Amino acid sequence: MYFCTNLLFRLLSNHLRKPIQEMIYPIVAYGDPVLKKVAQPIDKNSSLDIKKLAEDMFETMYQAKGVGLAAPQIGMSIRMFVIDAEALDDEDEKLKGMKKVFINAQMLEETGEEWAFEEGCLSIPGIRGDVERKDKITIRYNDLDWNEHTETYEGLAARVIQHEYDHIEGKLFIEYLAPVKKQVIKNKLTGIAKGIVKVDYRMKFVK
Repeated sequence: MYFCTNLLFRLLSNHLRKPIQEMIYPIVAYGDPVLKKVAQPIDKNSSLDIKKLAEDMFETMYQAKGVGLAAPQIGMSIRMFVIDAEALDDEDEKLKGMKKVFINAQMLEETGEEWAFEEGCLSIPGIRGDVERKDKITIRYNDLDWNEHTETYEGLAARVIQHEYDHIEGKLFIEYLAPVKKQVIKNKLTGIAKGIVKVDYRMKFVK
């Protein structure tokens, strides 16, 4: 399974909310510097139409069969990500109806036992690995109407958010992998960066 991503997961065919001819945005591939940058906050008074951007990000994510997508993955180094984790509700019933947009998120706390789960990423297709993360998080963010929220999540919900939050912090899930696993995937990562990869969604590679 995939999150962000083709992030970790078995996704159902009906996860696509409506048919579209083409993804709104191509997914930025591993190797692009934007994926390693700490994203910048969004100014509430900027001309950016965050509601339209969120809609387009969801459409892009659904087309790629992901459950989350961060702005850096479409080439925008801003602190925004979207998730729709309902496709994972067979893993955790608490995920039903969990469709959210996070703007200018700040992780306040990560607590609890660490647990491993297989993750993947739309920007790093074909590569998966067990990642250990804390079980519980508290995060502060703004919604599309600029209302501020401070919320606590546990289990898979926390993990999906942690994965996407890492993207706006310039961090990729492969950085958590064991050294041996990193060696195993080294050549595959090089191939992805060069565009030597087969996917069923549009991607943007470093030229």
